Amino acid sequence: MAGIIETPGQQHPWLVIQPVTPAEAEGELLVSQEPLSFWGGYDALTGEIIDRRHPLSGQCALGKVLALPFTRGSSTTTAVLLEAVRRGTAPAALLSTGVDTFFALASLAAEELYGRPIPVFALAPQDFARLESGRRVRLHPQGRLEFL
Repeated sequence: MAGIIETPGQQHPWLVIQPVTPAEAEGELLVSQEPLSFWGGYDALTGEIIDRRHPLSGQCALGKVLALPFTRGSSTTTAVLLEAVRRGTAPAALLSTGVDTFFALASLAAEELYGRPIPVFALAPQDFARLESGRRVRLHPQGRLEFL
């Protein structure tokens, strides 16, 4: 994977990313360098991050591109994300440093059960470190994160 690429004639810089469960998505980045346990850390009713020890505590991930280095905990992450998809309170997409199997499983189950997968992508750690909350991005299924 490469760093930020700026191509002459292209309007926005972009990163090469690894599609895990590829789909197009767009939204505001919500970024943490700390992992999150979704069991007791994410409210599937509202989309709020409710782990009071987490740096994103009180932030709403609904409709945002949630970037976490990886998940903490067990397969309950998949169950919580699946419930959030069912309720319409899931993030628009998920980014991690490397393939997070719980994110991937949640997306695949959401596609199978509700026809609504969560786009999941992996970034190299050095590229993940460049992400900033509040910046708007578009994710392309072929493996490109475009900064808008």
